[in-house]
Amino acid sequence: MDPSVFNMQRLNKEDSSVGWKVRAIRGATTASENSVEAIREAVTELLDELEGHNDIDPDDIVSVTFSATRDLDAIFPAAIARERPHWQNVPLLDVQQMHVEGSLERCIRCLIHINTPDPYVKIHHPYLRQAKHLRPDWSMATIE
Repeated sequence: MDPSVFNMQRLNKEDSSVGWKVRAIRGATTASENSVEAIREAVTELLDELEGHNDIDPDDIVSVTFSATRDLDAIFPAAIARERPHWQNVPLLDVQQMHVEGSLERCIRCLIHINTPDPYVKIHHPYLRQAKHLRPDWSMATIE
């Protein structure tokens, strides 16, 4: 991106009378198996849910971190996210989730940091499929 365009966008946001704040959105899901197709389906469903229930403008995303359990290695979740419209310039990172014996298998977690002009915006943290057992208090809730 041309630095002058970036600076103009930043100035426009800074000039607004609203104070911008960084907020985090969490979510998780599971893949049915360790295959490109199964992981793509799970990540797409999770990101659709995140975008569908939260007012996310890809230009306001600070960064996205995906973690996956050690039994998922067919494709990087970030590679799937990068294919989404307007996500080509979003900073994405994949990491391996720490292994804990007996923990949920084939799990993909997501942490998105966004800039928002509304520090009190309601955030929906989706926990889908078998991951709903990780945070039963958040699986259907909207958190303020």
